[in-house]
Amino acid sequence: MSRTPVLNPIFAQLPQFNLSLKEQQCISFLKRCNSIKEVKQIHAQILKFGLLSDSFCAANLVVTCALSDWGSMDYACSIFHQIHQPATFLFNTLIRGHVKDTNWEQPLLLYCQMLRNGVDPDNFTYPPLLKASSRLSALPEGMQIHGHVFKLGLQGDVFVQNSLINMYGKCGNIELASHVFRQTLQTSVASWSAIIAAHATLGMWWDCLELFRDMIKQGCWRAEESILVTLISACTHLGALDLGRSIHASLLRNISGLNVIVETSLIDMYVNCGCLVRGLSLFRKMPEKNHLSYSAMISGLAMHGHGRKALEVFDQMLEQGLVPDDVVYVGVLSACSQAGLVDEGFQCFDRMKYEHGIEPTVQHYGCLVDLLGRAGLLNEALELIKSMQIKPNDVVWRSLLSACRVHGNMETGEVAARNLFQLNSQNPSDYLVLSNMYAKAQKWDDFARIRTELASKGLTQTPGFSMVEVERKVKKFVSQDMLHPQCDGVHEMIHQMEWQLRFDGYSPDTSQVLLGVDEEEKRERLKYHSQKLAIAFALIHTSKGSPIRITRNLRMCSDCHTYTKYISVIYEREIIVKDRNRFHHFKDGTCSCRDYW
Repeated sequence: MSRTPVLNPIFAQLPQFNLSLKEQQCISFLKRCNSIKEVKQIHAQILKFGLLSDSFCAANLVVTCALSDWGSMDYACSIFHQIHQPATFLFNTLIRGHVKDTNWEQPLLLYCQMLRNGVDPDNFTYPPLLKASSRLSALPEGMQIHGHVFKLGLQGDVFVQNSLINMYGKCGNIELASHVFRQTLQTSVASWSAIIAAHATLGMWWDCLELFRDMIKQGCWRAEESILVTLISACTHLGALDLGRSIHASLLRNISGLNVIVETSLIDMYVNCGCLVRGLSLFRKMPEKNHLSYSAMISGLAMHGHGRKALEVFDQMLEQGLVPDDVVYVGVLSACSQAGLVDEGFQCFDRMKYEHGIEPTVQHYGCLVDLLGRAGLLNEALELIKSMQIKPNDVVWRSLLSACRVHGNMETGEVAARNLFQLNSQNPSDYLVLSNMYAKAQKWDDFARIRTELASKGLTQTPGFSMVEVERKVKKFVSQDMLHPQCDGVHEMIHQMEWQLRFDGYSPDTSQVLLGVDEEEKRERLKYHSQKLAIAFALIHTSKGSPIRITRNLRMCSDCHTYTKYISVIYEREIIVKDRNRFHHFKDGTCSCRDYW
């Protein structure tokens, strides 16, 4: 008697057998099951008729328990252990089931048992097994599995190859991920997606865009959601707004009904590329929002200095019945800090602790210290740090030191600096801030002592770089850049800008230069800070009146801040700069940070 066709896809790989009428009935009933209770009833019938010894019937039973959304891995394992000499398919099924249930260690243990029992793995064994290895960051085990794949001659299987690329990427070994990708004889969209995701895992955003361009050149382009979401993340980190817009358009053209994760990624991209209005518009149009959507919008509004709007969005979140987590509250407290909302900030802090039962982290305390510092309540900020239930880190003390610099409080500033140095701070900016405070107070001996200590420790400033997008290409400039392909044109533009700045009263702030050189050399070094080079490039290559968007890796120095305010007036441009801390919107000679950053 011929076997009844298998319709359910999870049964598609089962071995082919001639079945008795009883077996056909049991398997037919299994396919209709919607709960583990119903499976147990069928299991009882299988035992009654003595069919469990039949590998096909037993396999159907294990598959139903292990891979159904309502299934039970415990029950699947109990059946598996009753089967004499389970074959490859059954081991594969249990491995897949454990991965589905995020039991990451069990697949590796099952694989070891499989090898001990002399059962040969096949190409279906390795994708879920490698996924489990990647989730455990088990690189040594993953490399051993790669060796087994090679030994069995399965390295040419496209699914195994993509799984290897994903595993190496998530385990942080981009060299081996790239090696596997290069060995792929016929790259598919899935192969490109895997290697791009591997680079994204390590924050190699430039490489993500380069790989995407290579993919298009090879004619493998297809609007696949996973690739586009990864590219959105790359645009977010690089400040590539125009490229992000084109990816958004591609999503709308090719994918109907963007899900909440994709929409949240788009909001995050627009907000982090300086286009807050577009991000807010997308957020308001979302048919469904989750706490991640609200978190992205609240944090975005905070970064742009719109504290009250951020609190309004937070209220909407609570009205919707969503429960905020610690990450959401970091955004809320940061919003209060950026807008100087002292009372509201402490009310939110109390609400977090007592209403939502969230234990404050060092990030939450850091926001409160910054909030008090901005308001000039430096003694209160110091007392708050002393009362913290957890040890304050360098960010907390640095926030207090920065506030003391702005408000000229030498005494509290020394306390903050002393605690920073006790934490073995290797940040030269801490020494620079303190030494400049001594210089402003005309304490020249202390100024010399700090500068000498800085020099003796051999600390150097992290090289600053700025990125600007022009014609959908992101250009990167480093300070004192003499090697850029368009160096001559940019430097000529810098000279023109300097000439006009002199007539408008700009004077370089040479206190920001660490090197022990004369004033003229200090002015020359300030002239070629990366932000100024990026602005010059944008002025050359963008149309008059269009906004300029720049992303920096470091906090903006006071000289670049003053310089950019003047440029916004002279060239009648809005200049939006994202530094390590926040967004600065320069327009008509003023900045949205109100000169506190």
